[in-house]
Amino acid sequence: MDRESPEPLLEHRDSLSLPARLEAILYLKGRALTLGELAEIAGVSRDEVELGLITLMADYAHRDTALEVRQEGQRYSLQLRDGLGDLVQNLLPVDLSTAALRTLATIALKKRILQSELVDLRGSSAYDHIKELLAQNFIERKRQSEGRSFWLSLSEKFHRTFSVKTDDLVPRRQATAASEPPAAEPEPEPQAA
Repeated sequence: MDRESPEPLLEHRDSLSLPARLEAILYLKGRALTLGELAEIAGVSRDEVELGLITLMADYAHRDTALEVRQEGQRYSLQLRDGLGDLVQNLLPVDLSTAALRTLATIALKKRILQSELVDLRGSSAYDHIKELLAQNFIERKRQSEGRSFWLSLSEKFHRTFSVKTDDLVPRRQATAASEPPAAEPEPEPQAA
């Protein structure tokens, strides 16, 4: 079976409801998927997927469970509910230095950044932080198509461990900047008469 174009889950169509199949797909994929991706994998239309997701989301909303179906933009994922950070920290302790965490936060804010740009922002010690973050699978590194640097981006482990919606990071940063008082403009110098 070709992993790039999965066969629809037709053989289970009679035994599982569409919401249950969507739940299984989201769980097994472990990443956010679009309606189109879900429709292709489930072997149904986008409209059917949308109705199935509404049913699944309503079901999770009425259950006392640690999981939820989360929509981020045009993508859907199965994730831990907000507020379980303490439990995650106890079960999956993150052994990162403060400097490496700051480097990771910089990557998270940018979503995707050139390694050379990150080193310019964080200094030459960022190379050590990148090694540490790669070793713990919090980031992914891909060679730039033209040039010698690498593209750095967040991994699935980052999203599972920290439950941070990267779409929320930029608006928060912009809101903080908007709430700061504007810099005072220098007063014009009096002209000699």
